[in-house]
Amino acid sequence: MKKKILVTGGGGFLGTALIKLLKQNADYEIYSLSRKNYLLLKNEGITQIQHDLSAEGDLQVILPSEIDVVFHTAALAGIWGKKEHFFNINTEGTIKIVDWAKQSGVKQFIYTSTPSVVFGKDDLINVDEATPYPDKHLCHYAASKGLAEKYVLQNHSLKMMTCAIRPHLIWGPGDPHLFPRIVEKARQGKLKRVGEGLNLVDIVYVDNAAWAHVLAMEAGLKAGGKAYFIGQEKPVNLWDFINTVLTIHSLPKVEESISLKTAYRIGFLFEKIFELIGIHQPDPPMTRFVALNLATSHYFNQENAFKDLGYKPLISIETGLKLIDQEVKMRKEKIKGF
Repeated sequence: MKKKILVTGGGGFLGTALIKLLKQNADYEIYSLSRKNYLLLKNEGITQIQHDLSAEGDLQVILPSEIDVVFHTAALAGIWGKKEHFFNINTEGTIKIVDWAKQSGVKQFIYTSTPSVVFGKDDLINVDEATPYPDKHLCHYAASKGLAEKYVLQNHSLKMMTCAIRPHLIWGPGDPHLFPRIVEKARQGKLKRVGEGLNLVDIVYVDNAAWAHVLAMEAGLKAGGKAYFIGQEKPVNLWDFINTVLTIHSLPKVEESISLKTAYRIGFLFEKIFELIGIHQPDPPMTRFVALNLATSHYFNQENAFKDLGYKPLISIETGLKLIDQEVKMRKEKIKGF
């Protein structure tokens, strides 16, 4: 009998990579739960269920029965927006599907978290999973994901193994978030280095992030009740990495800079102004969370992932950048062809 696997957010960047990886095993029967249907998944023969976890609906009726494993990758990401939107989707949506999974006899629940759940104001230098949650998060995304992660891990049991995977700055071909924002800011002439430019950060290629999720499933109870930081073979200098990406896109490197202190103050002012006026979209030009992320070091000890999951990156940073370069060149050739 095939193992039934449900991937929430299956049409997203990570969800798609995860489903492609799972499809390599003929013993898996894969379902995707997303807010909309995706042609790519249809072409892959994936059964799609269209539903918004923040909306009304009985999951016992909506979702298939006898699911063995849930990969919960669906989330609302972002640095700004209505507080209730983030908590309805990221926190309440997670609680809803965890409760359904417990009632339905799901054996494993693997949650896509983020290192942002432990990010406060200070550098995080080679820290491990014992790092506590901060007293206060500086954005609704991190706060809502932190509450969701706690709920997932608290519901670990011998009947339903739960764990949380914390991939940091997911990137790769088809990335809809990280690189496009950086490139667009650079094209507009609005990208400035924040801080001294010496900060080291973890990044993770999308296929490596997906691989870590599969390894967590295979680890079973060994991974139960735990969170795992996931990155590459080493941290990178953030601004060197950004400049490499800009070079690939035929854009000049970042030359102008601003101090963290100034950026933080500007971010605070923009947040207050946007809150006062009631602007939820677009994002402010700067926030305190963004200023700190761009100027501080945040990289993690992955020993637990190596030991418990057997995790090692499948795709190196060098290979990943070559694949990004190929994607950009192919896109340019398509444009020339029109």
